[in-house]
Amino acid sequence: SRGGLTTKLHLVCDGRGRPLGMMITGGNINDTTMMTAVLEDIRVPRDGKGRPRTRPDRVLADKGYPSKANRAWLRDRGIAATIPERDDQIAHRRKKPGRPIDFGDQQQERYKGRNIVERCFNKLKNARRVATRYDKTAESFLGFIDITSIRLWIRHLST
Repeated sequence: SRGGLTTKLHLVCDGRGRPLGMMITGGNINDTTMMTAVLEDIRVPRDGKGRPRTRPDRVLADKGYPSKANRAWLRDRGIAATIPERDDQIAHRRKKPGRPIDFGDQQQERYKGRNIVERCFNKLKNARRVATRYDKTAESFLGFIDITSIRLWIRHLST
């Protein structure tokens, strides 16, 4: 099927709003299950010799991505996380004793930077073909998103 509510674009971008990795899934796929796959798609070449960088220093994600599995995956790789818990998770955590997730003032201040991801989505959707999803297949749609991402990178490099 095509576009609309039947597909989701999962995206990772850097601090300047440039796409680093992306994946398209069906609209019925939960965001939480796709976090690790999208983060594993990151490949940033280094200046000079060496393997490309594959781990960010910190991940800022919205309330669609918190889970024990995602937090453990990030912790195992030494990646700091700024992911607020959903209200149902907070209520569940209050019922059981344990370590609460600290989302204090520092985390709230960091979380304000998550709007960069939303702005990256908006820049991608400035291409009308991405916003309306004219393509029939997911491969051609992802290909055009790649082309749009390249245009964003070129625009950033020229400034």
